[in-house]
Amino acid sequence: MHSVVERELELNLVLSPEHRIAVPARLGYLTGDPYAVHVTFHVDREQPVHWTFARDLLVEGVFRPCGQGDVRVWPTKAQGRDVVLMALSSPDGDALLEAPAAQVSAWLERTLRVVPPGTESERLGLDDELTELLAQ
Repeated sequence: MHSVVERELELNLVLSPEHRIAVPARLGYLTGDPYAVHVTFHVDREQPVHWTFARDLLVEGVFRPCGQGDVRVWPTKAQGRDVVLMALSSPDGDALLEAPAAQVSAWLERTLRVVPPGTESERLGLDDELTELLAQ
């Protein structure tokens, strides 16, 4: 049986140092996909925008800058608040999103209790699948 850990929150799309737009989002973690986090952005489009990246990247990014390429994450302060910035890059464009650090950290702690670091591979069921494959 797989578990899901979700959190609705409001992110800010940073357009400039002075201008931000609120973006409703959902953080999702599935124990059946234990290495990844899923972020769904509800923007003014017919379909929401989905991003998936490594849970470890987000965990590290709460404390220090990390990532390269399509996803970079780092902590900072914005308007006197602790936030986590996520820079996302795709062929469709780039986005800089600001998330409340306390809410992201609390959600990450829940995911780490459900699947502690270092135990992710146990959730994949690879041993069972390999045994079944070899039995054929």
